[in-house]
Order: sequence, then C-alpha cells, then structure tokens
Amino acid sequence: MNSFQQNNFTGLKKYAILICFILVISISSFYYISPGHRGVLVTLGKVSPHSYVNGVGLKWPFISNMVEMDIRTKKMSAKTASYTLDVQTAEMDYVFTYDLNPANVNILYETVGEEYEAKKIMPILNDVLKEVIGKWQAQDLVSNRDKARIDIVSGLNDRLDNRFFQNMTFQFINIDYSNNFEAAIENKVIAEQKAQEAVNNTKRIKEEAEQKLITAKAEAEAMEIKTKALANNKGLTEYEAVLKW
Repeated sequence: MNSFQQNNFTGLKKYAILICFILVISISSFYYISPGHRGVLVTLGKVSPHSYVNGVGLKWPFISNMVEMDIRTKKMSAKTASYTLDVQTAEMDYVFTYDLNPANVNILYETVGEEYEAKKIMPILNDVLKEVIGKWQAQDLVSNRDKARIDIVSGLNDRLDNRFFQNMTFQFINIDYSNNFEAAIENKVIAEQKAQEAVNNTKRIKEEAEQKLITAKAEAEAMEIKTKALANNKGLTEYEAVLKW
C-alpha cells in the first residue's frame, strides 16, 4: 500500500469514527417514554421540576437520563397477621390497589426513589391494618369485614401522601383464625341456635296454652249464657229437646 492509499484509508477511518460519534450523540440525545408511564429527567444528578408524558423527545446527551415511572394501576396481593381486640390472631389475605399521581412522580422519585412501595406504602399499610383489626372482636370481624375495609381505606387516605398516591382500594380475600378458636365459635353458634330454638318452643307452647284458655273461657261463657236462656224460657227448652230427638 503506497502513501496515497494509506492517507485515504486513514481519512476514511477518521470519517467513520466521526460518523459513529455523531450517531452516538444523536441517539443519546433522544428519549422514549412507554405508554402508561411518566418520565423523570435526571441531569447531572438533578431531578427535573416536572414529569414528562409518554412519547419521544430530546435531552442532553450523556449527562441526562430519563427514568420511566409506571403510572398504571398497581395491585398488591399479600398476606399478614394481626391481633384482634380479644387477642386472637387473624391471618388475612388481601388485595390493595392504588395509582400514582402522574403530575408528581418526579417529586416521588427525588424524595423516595423507585422503591416507594417498600419504603412508604407497606409500613403505613401494616400499621393501619393493626390499628383497625385491633378494634374488633374476632367473631365480629368476620361479619363486619366491609366496615373494617372502609376504615382501612380511610386510614390509608389519611396517612399516605395524596400528592403521590390516589384511587386506593382495599379488599379482604380471606380471614382465618386458629382451629381451636374456629371450633369454639362454631360451638357457640350452635349453642346460641339451640337456646333460641328453646325460646321459640317455650313461646309457642305458651301461645298455644293461652289460645286454649281463651277458647275454653269462650265456650264456658257461651254455655252459661245458653243455660240461663233455657232456664228463663220454657219454650226454648222444649225446642232444644225436639232438636235432640
């Protein structure tokens, strides 16, 4: 290879490197945010003062990074245990859903980070569950689970920062107690049913006796009236005799 060819090769190499460098800069100057997400732009460690909607846009190459925050409805299925007012262990399966406030995901990222569920939501959710479940007797909790659910949602709305979290829902899937306690509840229910049945039987017998007494009294009064009528009216007595004959 002569000197001319070497110079041309060197020139082409430099040109190729320049093109690659321009391409890299061009590519790194664009960002893409997926549907159902909001973007948080971080430039040299500084978080942008607002969030970015999904789509394509420009950013500073190399020194800026676009972080995607999922704003679709989150669903958390979990299991936990808590004490009731009468110190029974309630094991609960539940589902908790919530949305992120799209306008403030940049503040959430800056102040909490992407692990906001572990750092913010779960500690408060567990505290609210313990607080609400601790107000109920174990037996009453099962039949009043919807009231407890409403109290839990209310507590979460009060304690979770509404700048970040919204549209919260909570639903019990199952509430379990120990086998001994469930057997005790079942025996208590059976005893209450039997006691109520005995009360109903007593009431029925009393009503039947009162009805018989009323009937007997009515019959006696009718007989007395009839006897007096026969005694005072001889013709009526003879008429009765003819009827019997």
